[in-house]
Amino acid sequence: MRIFQHFPQNRPVISPSLLAADFSCLDKSIAKVADAGAEWLHWDVMDGHFVPNISFGLPVMAALRPATDIFFDTHLMISHPARYAAAFARAGADLITFHIESDDDPAATIDRIHSNGVAAGLSLKPATPASAVLPYLDRIDLLLVMTVEPGFGGQRFMPDQLRKIAELRQAIDASGRAIRLEVDGGIDARTAPLVRAAGADTLVAGTAVFQAPQGLKKAIRDLRS
Repeated sequence: MRIFQHFPQNRPVISPSLLAADFSCLDKSIAKVADAGAEWLHWDVMDGHFVPNISFGLPVMAALRPATDIFFDTHLMISHPARYAAAFARAGADLITFHIESDDDPAATIDRIHSNGVAAGLSLKPATPASAVLPYLDRIDLLLVMTVEPGFGGQRFMPDQLRKIAELRQAIDASGRAIRLEVDGGIDARTAPLVRAAGADTLVAGTAVFQAPQGLKKAIRDLRS
């Protein structure tokens, strides 16, 4: 497992969302964002039940893992993440994040993920308060704040989530643990400074990277600047 300390602390980690990539040539799309400076690749895995959309799953990840050594940031938007933790670890996930709102017991799911040699993260939907994940800060490696309703890319950023990001940043700092704080939803050159100022250190961006008219390198640079 590649640990988070290997990634920069003095600038945000950029995790382009594969959901916005060209599905006809995913291997080439991944290579391009890696060459452009992205440290992570964000996988939005959807089951059509927990969220109203279906994306991609295990076979796609397993097929692409040999094609790249980029960090696979895997976001399971599914009802039963514990059931699939081992399979995603085998397929090549470096981090598996699941929702506190899912049907499985959070503590048991975190343990299942860690037992497979993979980092574990917890995510919150916009309506879920920060307090829901605080009991698990001693167990997790990452917190993911959704700044849109999960399920579809290209949505507009919800500014009311900035307070939640700041609250979780404060809780992480108080814990003394190296927990990364990731934000996903409507992130672009305009909203990135807002979430960074609130305390985020890891930014997921799909459309703003893969479909950037100014090119991938500039898009990633703009997210950091």
